[in-house]
Amino acid sequence: MPGLAPKKMLILNILEILKRHTDEDHPLTQKQIMDYLDRDDGMTVDRKAVKRNLAELMDAGYPVRTGSERTRSRVDTVTGDTDENIMYSDFYYEHEFSNGELRFLIDSLLFSKSIPSVQRKQLMKKLEGLSSEHFHAHVRHIHSAPRNQPENRQLFYTIEILDEAISKGKQVELTCCSYGTDKKLHPHPDNAGNISRQLVNPYQIVAANGRYYLVCNVDKYDNVAHYRVDRIADICLMDTAAKPKDQVKGLEHGLNLPKHMAEHLYMFPGESVRVKFRAKKYLLNDLMDWFGTDAEFSSETLIRSWQPTGGIILFAMWTSTTMWPITGSTALRIYV
Repeated sequence: MPGLAPKKMLILNILEILKRHTDEDHPLTQKQIMDYLDRDDGMTVDRKAVKRNLAELMDAGYPVRTGSERTRSRVDTVTGDTDENIMYSDFYYEHEFSNGELRFLIDSLLFSKSIPSVQRKQLMKKLEGLSSEHFHAHVRHIHSAPRNQPENRQLFYTIEILDEAISKGKQVELTCCSYGTDKKLHPHPDNAGNISRQLVNPYQIVAANGRYYLVCNVDKYDNVAHYRVDRIADICLMDTAAKPKDQVKGLEHGLNLPKHMAEHLYMFPGESVRVKFRAKKYLLNDLMDWFGTDAEFSSETLIRSWQPTGGIILFAMWTSTTMWPITGSTALRIYV
């Protein structure tokens, strides 16, 4: 930072050294901090200066922690009084995110199918920067997903506009796109062959099956719609207010997001109906993964679930579609 005197720079350099080189498992002594100051910043300081600035950082509320402390006693030869000083050592910076939390966030990025690979790598780099250099060593083996997914570079801009529109209760105008055999997004045409623009009332952005979806209403209709956010292009924020939810079929009583998501596994629109299934009991793990505790089990055979043949169970779910990954299997059938 130009213009700062060396003494004022010292405390900032110490803070940066702690951020970059330390965590709870990798503290530094005052001597090691002095070595980093000399090597990286060309600053030669004594131990007292380092100690004083570390104390000032802790007093100011920065998350600078100490791994150990000991009390040193000294007897005054004149008065006979005993002075006790607490000596701190092994200093480290307590990062806002733990390594496990950062790893979870990075893994979530890797599993995302919506975020373009270039932006995914940029986000991963930023997340890595939230910890010390020791975290970088643990993520070197992580590789991005294969770059065979189509990409929409407008994704983050689209999300920003949608977020602003939802927060302000405004409409948006957008173009819906679909992929062609050239593997590129193409805007939907209107009846005249021109690019179709839609006036939309946005209500919520949700994540499902590794994709972002917009729960919304197309203004000229009265039903709920679900749009893939990565297939939206050229979005514009409008000044007009969004249609109230109570004027949209299915949202008359507001948007109950957990219920809505449970009944729209693949984000297909439409009214939810109660569907009964007959399934082999060994599918229970898959049923719980997909339907959670909302599945209602009504009967079962006495055959143990882990046996190859499996038992038989009956269960019911409120859903907008019977489409499900294993509905084509002989192990699962719609029960009438």
